[in-house]
Amino acid sequence: MNERGMSALAHWMAKHKSILLYGVSLAGLLFLLKWLEWRLLIIHHAFEIYAGIIACLFTALGIWLALKLSKPQVRTIVVEKPVYVQPTADFELNQGEVEKLGLSKRELEVLQLMSEGLSNQEIALRLFVSLNTVKTHSSNLFEKMEVKRRTQAIEKAKRLLIIP
Repeated sequence: MNERGMSALAHWMAKHKSILLYGVSLAGLLFLLKWLEWRLLIIHHAFEIYAGIIACLFTALGIWLALKLSKPQVRTIVVEKPVYVQPTADFELNQGEVEKLGLSKRELEVLQLMSEGLSNQEIALRLFVSLNTVKTHSSNLFEKMEVKRRTQAIEKAKRLLIIP
């Protein structure tokens, strides 16, 4: 504002000084009344207000805790395992390992058919023996090779060059 504008504002304020003073005092009084109203409200309802604040805090804490506990803890573990691949055309049976493990000819046949992915029933049909006989051969194989599953037996047999 320029000097002339400041002069006009000062003149207007001087002329209406009582009105301005009256307006400011009413605003102050209104502020005081509202402050007292809130203060009385808080005093008369202090227990409810405190209980509400505590309830909100525990609700927020419960939601946060539920989100933390229900979040799945997923970890990815990478396991590197060598895969032994032998060309089937050049395959030679490792007779020394077969004798070392004490595998019979029929157990070798069962192991070979397992590696082809056949079930016990399919192996029994292919070899013209009963299902119980195949299960017995499988059990003997697992015991002699010191494994617990077909996949372990096949992997170990390929590694030892017992099957192609």
